[in-house]
Order: sequence, then structure tokens, then C-alpha cells
Amino acid sequence: MPFQNLSGDPEQEYFADGVVEDIIVALSRIRWLFVIARNSSFTYKGQAVDIQGIGQTLGVRYVLEGSVRKCGNKVRITGQLIDATRGTHIWAERFEGLLDDIFELQDQIAESVVGAIAPQLERAEIERAKRKPTESLDAYDYYLRAMAKLHSGTREAIADALPMFNTAIELDPEFASAYGMAAWCHFWRKLNGWMTDRPAEIAEGTRLARLAVTLGRNDAVALTRGGHAVAHLAGDVDGGIALLDRARLLNPNLAPAWFLGGVLRALRGETEGAIKDLPHAVRLSPVDPEMFRMQIGMSLAHFFAGRFDLATQWAEKALGNLPSLLAPVALVAASYALSGQMDKAKQAMRHLRELDPLLRVSNLRDWLPIQRAEDLARFAEGLRRAGLGE
Repeated sequence: MPFQNLSGDPEQEYFADGVVEDIIVALSRIRWLFVIARNSSFTYKGQAVDIQGIGQTLGVRYVLEGSVRKCGNKVRITGQLIDATRGTHIWAERFEGLLDDIFELQDQIAESVVGAIAPQLERAEIERAKRKPTESLDAYDYYLRAMAKLHSGTREAIADALPMFNTAIELDPEFASAYGMAAWCHFWRKLNGWMTDRPAEIAEGTRLARLAVTLGRNDAVALTRGGHAVAHLAGDVDGGIALLDRARLLNPNLAPAWFLGGVLRALRGETEGAIKDLPHAVRLSPVDPEMFRMQIGMSLAHFFAGRFDLATQWAEKALGNLPSLLAPVALVAASYALSGQMDKAKQAMRHLRELDPLLRVSNLRDWLPIQRAEDLARFAEGLRRAGLGE
């Protein structure tokens, strides 16, 4: 909806309208969203509106409204997301900035709003799908229910999510994002040592990932999850980064494209680039249900940069969110060992052996696609000192 101009200055209407237009364009890049065009929504400008009536008239489930207030060189913008079918508030936030560079500020506000509301919309859609009886589910509903499972990251949740993604694919064989997410489930099983038939699952995950990026050339979600899976399952880190870079061009506000791209850059040895990208993902989605993945990425980047204290701190944050993760346990063990804290290193190694008794120094490269020889050697030496067998 057009944002209200609360500045008391009619000449500031252009700024409020510009912010809304930027937000509409940014939201339109999210392929799973149906977004009403600016010319339709702006027919309500200056009118007292009934949100539920607008929802029915425009055929939309959610309405984003807000206001702009300018005072001197400062501007404050508020936004709130409303479920138009029920009249309930889902999200509200306030953004403030200086008008020194008005266009940059518009971009920042649009980025912040979209980054904040996209996860809220997805959660709202997941809850809506959960309320539907199972006999009425379609491909998208299966996809949403599977996404709720995937976000939790546990072994049991991934085991539940994968067949749901597969069902979504069966119902819609061109559903690129579902292929990407299914491939990503296989990657997550590999990363945590959960595969039961490793060669077959890697082959299947690679097949799904390549279908995702082929069918989803213009689908940022498919490119993000499929590209990340290609990097881990096929060992093509450079190709994976290229796919995630394309995803970020298609949707600059997609937090997973930033944090999963950051992880791949860390694995390629671009530690400072990774450390720059990962906090940007956090800024886009500060309460993301996948925050533990961002924390793993930060730990990897700091470890390869030789900052073992920071690597440990980030890995332990990830474990605080999800203790069953194998990668941060290994990073904790190696970091403590290389910093001389052997008691803590050996304690972490005991945890690692419980999670994956088969992990060895000799198969580290098969586990993680670490690209620089010196990074792999440092990781191997840390785990060796902590007590990992050859």
C-alpha cells in the first residue's frame, strides 16, 4: 500500500512513494510471492482503507502498509504486515536514517523491509499449510510443510522433509525450488554423517541439484539451495559460488543466498569475503530459523583465517542452537587443539566420535570440499592433535 506521509510537507510525497516502489520491485523478485503492481495498489492513495476489503478486491493474502516521517535531515519509516484474510498483524518494524544520500537510504530501507518480512511471510504460509487437511494439500503445501522441517535441521526433521519435497516434485515436475530443497536435504545428511547409502545418496542429491539449477535459471531459491548442494555433493565449489552469485543478483534480499554463499567462499579460502557476506545475511534476517548455519559459516571463515578463539565462539553458538551438528563440533575440537587447550579439545573429540564414529583425518576432503591445501592441512592437524584417527 502507499505509505502515509507524516512529515507535514506535501513535497515529501515523492520520497514515501519512492520507498514503496522500491519495496514492490524487491518483493517481486521473490518468485514464490504474487505481488500486486504499483499502479493497482496506488489507486488507494489518500483513502481510508479496509484491509480485509482490499485483500478481497485485489486477491491478496497479505498487505504491507506504513508511514514516513521526515524531520530536518532525519527520516523515520514504519512498516507493518497484516494478514488480510484475518485482519491480524504479523510483523511491525521501524527504520531510521539520514537524508545525506536519499537514494541510498531508500535502497537500505527497501532491503531491510524485504529482508525482514520475507521470513515472516514464509512462516505465515507454513502455518497456513499446517492448518489445511492433508487430503487437500497441493505441491506448494507439501513444499511449505517440508520447509518447516528443514529449518530445524535435525536428523529426524530432514528425514521427514525429504519425502515431502519429493511429493511436491511428483505433483509439479517443474517445481525448481522443490528440487533444490530435496538436493539440499541430501547435502545436509552428508555433512552430518547421516547417509546410509552414501554413493547412491550423493548421486541422487547431485541429480536433483542439477535439475534445480536447470529448471530454475531465474529462481533465486532453486539456485541457492541447488548451487550449494552441487558444491558439496559434486565438489564443484567454483560452480556453486557462481550459481549463488546469480541468485543474489536475482534477489539481493534473500538471506540464504548470502549465508550459504559465505560458507562456500570460506571453503574456497576467501575468508574475509565470507566474513563480510555472513553478517549481511544476519542483517537481512536477524531472527532467521537457520541462524545456526550462518554461525557455522563464521566459524569456518575465522578458523581458516587462523583466528581460533573466534572460530570456537561461533561454533559454540551454532551448537547452542543445534547440538547435533557435526561441523561445529569438529571446528571446536580443532580450534581448541591448535590453541593449546587440550582438555577442551579432547572433550569435543569425544562428542564428535559420538556423532560420527567413521570420520577420519584421511576422509576430511570427502566430507568438506575445502579448496586450499593449507586450509585442509590446518584442519587435519587440529583434529589430529585433538585425537581423531588417521
